[in-house]
Amino acid sequence: MKAVILAGGIGTRLTEETHLKPKPMVEVGGRPLLWHLMKIFTAHGITDFIICLGYKGYVIKEYFANYFLHTSDVTFDMRNNRMEVHEQHAEPWRVTLVDTGEHTMTGGRLARVKRFVADDDAFFFTYGDGLADIDLTALWRFHATHDQLATVTAVTPKGRFGALELEGDCVTHFVEKPLEQTNTINGGFFVLSPKVIDTIDGDKTAWESTPLERLVERGELNAFRHHGFWQPMDTLREKLLLENLWDSGQAPWKCW
Repeated sequence: MKAVILAGGIGTRLTEETHLKPKPMVEVGGRPLLWHLMKIFTAHGITDFIICLGYKGYVIKEYFANYFLHTSDVTFDMRNNRMEVHEQHAEPWRVTLVDTGEHTMTGGRLARVKRFVADDDAFFFTYGDGLADIDLTALWRFHATHDQLATVTAVTPKGRFGALELEGDCVTHFVEKPLEQTNTINGGFFVLSPKVIDTIDGDKTAWESTPLERLVERGELNAFRHHGFWQPMDTLREKLLLENLWDSGQAPWKCW
C-alpha cells in the first residue's frame, strides 16, 4: 500500500510559522508534523509515500535529502573533508516528492501524481496537517470489504466553544466546550481506487467539491467512523495544543 500526502498548501492561518516553511513542516516536539503523520502510517505497515509538494516544497526536499543530519549526531572532519554519522536513525521509507504546483488545488495535486498509483488496487490519501489515533489497518479492511471506489474517515470534532441551552431568553444549561459537535465531517484519511482520479477536472479542482460530490452521486463513497482522537493544525492555538500533548508524554497519535 502507498500513501499520498498533500503537503503543498500555504497555511495562511498559521503565518507565524508558514512564512518560512510549508505547514506540514511546522514542528511538534522538535519533529515536523509530516514526520509524525508518516510514523502513524509506518506503525500500520505503510512505508511507501508520495508527497505532493507546492508552497516552499524545497524545504521538504531538503529535509529528506539530509534526513540523517536532522535526526542523528554527526562529526565533521573539516581537515579531511569527511562527515561521520553517529547512531543513524533510519526509517523504512520510500519517499517520492512530486512538485504539483504552488497554486494547484487539492484535487489537482492528486491528479498530478496519478502515474505513481495508477497500477495499484487502492491507496491511502490524506492531508499533511492533521493527526489522529486512527486505526489505518481497520480503515483499509473496511474499504476492502465494501464494493465502492472511495472511503472517507468520518469524525465528529470536539466543540471549541461553550454551549448554551436556552428556553426563550433564559439560559437553562451551560457546557464548557462540549465533547462533540453535532455534525460529522471529513476527517481527511481516505482509501481510494485510482479510478477516482478520473473525477478530477484539472489543477483548479478542489478534491472536497466536485470529485467527492460525483462519488456521492454515483454511490461510490463510504464512511469509516473514527471516534478517537483527531486534531487538525490550522492555527497557532492548535499547534500549541499538539505541542503540549507531546510534551506531556500523552500524545494520543503516538502509536510507535
